[in-house]
Amino acid sequence: MPMHPWFRDAKLGVFLHYGIYAVDGVPESWSFYTGQVSHERYMKQLDGFTASRYEPRDWAGLFARAGARYAVLTARHHDGVALWDTAHGDLNVVRHTPAGRDLVAPYVAALRERDLKVGLYYSHSDWNHPDYATTRHPDPGDAPLNPDYSDAAPGEEDPRAWARFLGYRDAQVGELVDRFRPDLLWFDGEWERAEEQWGMRALAERILTGNPDTVLNARMLSHGDYATPEQGVPLQAPDGPWELCLTVNDSWGFQHQDHNHKSVRQLVRYFTETIGMGGNLLLDVGPREDGTIPEEQAERLEGLGEWIARHSEAVYGTVAGLPAGHHYGPSTLSPDRRMLYLMCFDAPRETLSVRGLRNRIRRVTVLGTGAELGHRVIGGLHEVPGVTWIDAPEPADVDPYATVLAVELEGELDLYQGAGRD
Repeated sequence: MPMHPWFRDAKLGVFLHYGIYAVDGVPESWSFYTGQVSHERYMKQLDGFTASRYEPRDWAGLFARAGARYAVLTARHHDGVALWDTAHGDLNVVRHTPAGRDLVAPYVAALRERDLKVGLYYSHSDWNHPDYATTRHPDPGDAPLNPDYSDAAPGEEDPRAWARFLGYRDAQVGELVDRFRPDLLWFDGEWERAEEQWGMRALAERILTGNPDTVLNARMLSHGDYATPEQGVPLQAPDGPWELCLTVNDSWGFQHQDHNHKSVRQLVRYFTETIGMGGNLLLDVGPREDGTIPEEQAERLEGLGEWIARHSEAVYGTVAGLPAGHHYGPSTLSPDRRMLYLMCFDAPRETLSVRGLRNRIRRVTVLGTGAELGHRVIGGLHEVPGVTWIDAPEPADVDPYATVLAVELEGELDLYQGAGRD
């Protein structure tokens, strides 16, 4: 099935790691898995999870101002704590936390009110489920989670227990599909088993039967629609559609001590480098346990959104721009390949250059101000085109984060990529 066009055109999404781990501000699920905190202490956070200021309409308004076209909420992380009132398994915030209500339904409704695509994160793994064999070492004195595993080595599974677990997982995913009809399902936790063990084919069929338009990420393995590199722009774009998952600070979920937030300028760089290579940016924030997004993170989203609003023509609906070496910075192309958008992180001095451009240029303007810039071609021999030089904009036309030049071409982009003559 071809990739749904909305995903390629979206460019920006917001990732939300929201769960009981925000109470103590510990790494989501991993903190008890690795022994950073005891399992008992981790699960004690259920008692402090209130969602007392959870206003998903405020979230959706922020995401819209940020320029995002979709969002992804952690409906259930590896700790097995569901954010909705699931009928499958007992561990959820409705029954076992002061929040006492379904948090997914209002999130879905709020996004759709803003015409944002709905994404839900779900982990294949569940390190708390009694039928899930895991490498987690129980706390001293803990009873085995399931008697079937009392004599099993870490990571081994009893076939009967594993079949029950897959039934539970498939039923929960089915609930998400049937009840919320998400536009995107963002799976995780797949590394602990092989595709056949996970029953990925049957799960994909269940999802697409319930909603054929659901986009699936690469953690559905061969049944995924797009790649998901994390925390750094790849040097070479993955094949096909892809999305960079990036935290605003250094943590996925809320952690009290993490104030190492990326600046708006840095986020603009990550964003433009990503879309310049044809990908989307999924920018992660970690709400506090009460449901509020930290002010520092909201300010970053607002700042990025202001830059996008000034340069939306170079963002939405565009495709990957020039290959590396043709321009010193990211670039994007209009779908008809007749408008080239050059991003400049630093204020251009005197001139900037484009190499290998065979097209004649109709005009060059500064996006956002409309200022027109002079341009000329110098050099060139036989089949090797000269260098296109564009005059630098005046200081008043320079954007504080990244200046974008709109280059109108005669015809579709035509690049020379040869080595020239000896």
